[in-house]
Amino acid sequence: MMVNIRKCAMIGCGFVGASAAFSLVESGLFSELVLIDANHDKAEGEAMDLSHGMPFARPMDIYAGSYDDLKDCGLIIVTAGANQKPNETRMDLVNKNVGIFKSIIPEIKKRECEGILLIVSNPVDILTYVALKLSGFPANRVIGSGTVLDTARLKYLLGEHLDVDSRSVHAFIIGEHGDSELAVWSSANVSGIPLDHFCELCGHYNHMETMQRLYEGVRDSAYEIIQKKGATYYGIAMAVRRIAECIVRNERSILPVSSLIEGHYGLDGICMGVPTIVGSSGVQKVLDIPLNEEEQQKLTASADALKNVLDTIEL
Repeated sequence: MMVNIRKCAMIGCGFVGASAAFSLVESGLFSELVLIDANHDKAEGEAMDLSHGMPFARPMDIYAGSYDDLKDCGLIIVTAGANQKPNETRMDLVNKNVGIFKSIIPEIKKRECEGILLIVSNPVDILTYVALKLSGFPANRVIGSGTVLDTARLKYLLGEHLDVDSRSVHAFIIGEHGDSELAVWSSANVSGIPLDHFCELCGHYNHMETMQRLYEGVRDSAYEIIQKKGATYYGIAMAVRRIAECIVRNERSILPVSSLIEGHYGLDGICMGVPTIVGSSGVQKVLDIPLNEEEQQKLTASADALKNVLDTIEL
């Protein structure tokens, strides 16, 4: 079966799925978008609504479909699952969403699709691992959205703090997309200028204090948004679009997506967000970026937190 790299499927048409579909329609990346949801009417309504914008966008076939439509999909995005409620962590969703994945992923497997699986549902690192195991796909073709959005949040907050374009800020959040994630401050820079040095150029000297405040701002931002508006969906929708661009255009860009870690950073047998070269074959290379001792310890602790959860799941 030939894969059509310009055909995308969205499984799950809730807030995140619908927002991501809208972002992908605006991007003009795909010529075909199939929407799949347990509630078929919801998928049909979203497809109609999106299709009515076609005269303002680029030609594209958008329709509500079934798992049979996945056969030749170049990219299958899974956003289906229970939402994080106020005062709930992403990890609290684990049993509900593993259950949902046990019904979705075998359906994908049955269709023998050779496209790339992009997992967005939370807890994303656990569900990426679950999808990898249940699908039987090679590891390079199963990607989670990882800490791509967390990293964008960090760049945005640093850009605001330093009054500089956030696209000139180079820094990563890595580890679990959740409470144990960490910021890699040791290699953070603004267009090649080490972060501490750039901060001092801008008259900022309380590095430790500021780094902690910005990190907490990133880590806790989803809780704050959920508290205020009930769910987060625009930021992740734009992150999904960015990952899709890398794949469809074979950009080989570096993004902290979640994928199988095999020996990197001294870790094994988990999926989590670390800088990765992403292109048309999915994960092209997981990168071991330099970490200082404290960062390595925090990453190991983050991996342990994920492993403890994985140990409770029967696959």
